[in-house]
Amino acid sequence: MIGQFIRNERDHELIKLAEKHRIELSEHAELIDQEASIPSHIIDNMRLSGLTALPIPEQAGGRSMSLYELVLIQEELGKGESSAALSIGWHLGVLKDLNDRRPWADETYTKLCNDVVNGSIINRAQTEEETGDPTRGGLPATIATPVEGGYTITGRKTFTTLSPHLDQVIVKATCEGVPADFLVAMNLEGVELEKTWDTLGMRGTRSDDLILNKVFVPKSALLETYDKERKTKSLPPAWLLHIPAVYLGIAEAARVEALNFVSNYQPNSIDIPLKDVPHIQDKFGKIALSLVAARHFLYSVADQWDRYPDERMMMQAQLFAAKQQAVSSAMEAVDLSMRIVGGRSLMKKNKLERLYRDVRAGLHNPPSDELTLQVLGMSQFKE
Repeated sequence: MIGQFIRNERDHELIKLAEKHRIELSEHAELIDQEASIPSHIIDNMRLSGLTALPIPEQAGGRSMSLYELVLIQEELGKGESSAALSIGWHLGVLKDLNDRRPWADETYTKLCNDVVNGSIINRAQTEEETGDPTRGGLPATIATPVEGGYTITGRKTFTTLSPHLDQVIVKATCEGVPADFLVAMNLEGVELEKTWDTLGMRGTRSDDLILNKVFVPKSALLETYDKERKTKSLPPAWLLHIPAVYLGIAEAARVEALNFVSNYQPNSIDIPLKDVPHIQDKFGKIALSLVAARHFLYSVADQWDRYPDERMMMQAQLFAAKQQAVSSAMEAVDLSMRIVGGRSLMKKNKLERLYRDVRAGLHNPPSDELTLQVLGMSQFKE
């Protein structure tokens, strides 16, 4: 179903690249789920293929990946193994955001681009138990203290996705009363990971706790501050569309699994193929209706972001709504697929059992449904 969203030769090239990785992810899906870990060679292969450098500007060795292309790639990866897709999506999304906004000093950004082209993996570390959902704001409990030559950072971050594979992390900390981002290398003294990730679904993301104990960073590690002016003028987080794209990939995988089942199974209690049973066709119809609406919505919003830069500041409501619609539709598609397959879908050996657990995680990825509805509600009074 993703084929109709391939617009040109470049899209086709990127899908072929993602397809190669999707096949590898699919082959390791059970292992990733069982061990709650992504094998290092999978991430290494993404480095070698150039996938991890796609959002880097072309003049710096990347492909200047658009938001539409990010969504396209992430949906394809999500069909293979969703936790690895979501994990690498954070890396890609962070880089896409930095390319869109260019908030850092040129020298710092140029160095990061060079690092990524040479294989560096990065993510943000924003979430804390004290602050909850980072999209809601809140002052970080992690503290950056100015010292001679730089800063020392102390605190604990939760949900540090892809943690075992990270080379660098963007840490949000409170510095002299103001939230700020700092670039921290994972091999610095005082940086530790605590294995806290033991979850129902998305087990391979390894979103463990990041512990920073008086970690010294130079002055150049201060990337940007989040004062009141920054908050009011900042672009909405379009890069977060990498999240719903993965969940549509999960839904597509579930749909295909259900199709394969009805095409190859016929109980002796009926005298027609299972695919010809009216209530089975009805359920597939509901899946198609739900996914076609969510997919068109998501891709159209991504396309609008790319094509109309002057409208980006006004797109927060659409971006948030596209995420909620995609995740809700994906959960419905997986539920219906399990109804089609029946009790077999609950068994550990059945792919749908894992897809069901993974798709539920979408409820807890940012932005939350409550925040989305609030933003949509407030937008009605601005028209």
